[in-house]
Amino acid sequence: MIRVVLADDQALMRAGFRALLGAEDDLEVVGEASDGAGAVQLARELKPDVVLMDVQMPGLDGIEATARIAADPGLGGVRVLMLTNYGLDEYVFAALRAGASGFLLKDADPADLLQAVAVVARGDALLAPAVTRTLISEFVSSRPPDQPTAGREVLTAREQEVAGLVARGLTNDEIADRMVISPLTAKTHVNRAMTKLHCRDRAQLVVWAYESGLVTPRRR
Repeated sequence: MIRVVLADDQALMRAGFRALLGAEDDLEVVGEASDGAGAVQLARELKPDVVLMDVQMPGLDGIEATARIAADPGLGGVRVLMLTNYGLDEYVFAALRAGASGFLLKDADPADLLQAVAVVARGDALLAPAVTRTLISEFVSSRPPDQPTAGREVLTAREQEVAGLVARGLTNDEIADRMVISPLTAKTHVNRAMTKLHCRDRAQLVVWAYESGLVTPRRR
């Protein structure tokens, strides 16, 4: 059973998500919050598997709420799936840097939302290619590069190659095909890279890859 907390300042939106998720046998909505502060409080009280977090909320917004959840050592198993009305906006990279495990548009198909919740709960992928392969690269290419993040030297050449492919949006199976290795070996390389870099999940590994300069966004 995947336990979910909903955080959105619109009651109608929360009701819609609750109805959709509640209809699934393996999903359970365990709490609702109308702002970021409430989301953080519920995360600490309920320790859900996933928090569906709206970006823009009164008071404490979704980005800061996500940062507080990600920074709490007692909430290491809580994943945040950000919800937004816009696919490529100023909040995307900031939310991922804050600790979000993925991004989803509010007008996404119901099936995509259900899949995203399951994927984020597993912690073994970012989101569907339609969201990830363009979202981060598009946004990063539109902003000045940040100071490179330290840490590349702790990875082996193989692990750096794998991290770069993760940042390009490839799954473990696709990485295995590209590098001519088994999917299990690919997953092992990904996990070792995340462990060495203290990344919570693949989303954080993608952010690191861009910030460290390991991957350069494609310019149009």
